[in-house]
Amino acid sequence: MKKKLYFLLACITMSTYLWAQTPILGEWITVDDKTGEHLSVVSIYKTEKGTYEGKIITLIGANGDERCVACTGEDYNQPVEGLIIIRNMQLKKEELCGGKVLDPDNGKFYYGKIYLNEEGNLVLRGSLDKAGILGRSQVWLRK
Repeated sequence: MKKKLYFLLACITMSTYLWAQTPILGEWITVDDKTGEHLSVVSIYKTEKGTYEGKIITLIGANGDERCVACTGEDYNQPVEGLIIIRNMQLKKEELCGGKVLDPDNGKFYYGKIYLNEEGNLVLRGSLDKAGILGRSQVWLRK
């Protein structure tokens, strides 16, 4: 009887741990909001500091040697594959916010907000203002 109780407690503990992980984490196929074209695969993960980041791990339909020539600072001329484009996000009420999103096409950073829509797809909102009014959204697909 005690073995069954311990097993049950272990299952509850594990399910609580797995449930606590945000479903936003993982690999996502980025989709161009203007053309609908699949562009890349981005991995979203939690850092050792407790913030969340997203890194381009694969460019779709590219030769893999593209560089971020529009970027500035330490990102200038870095390979796009491996580039961290989501930075310093915080998890609040099932969404990531408070950080920045890099657009490798123009090298600019935008305020970012990330959440899941009703279909379970990721919505990334990049905006010029913290309130998210002046910007645009992309819907990404789970890989």
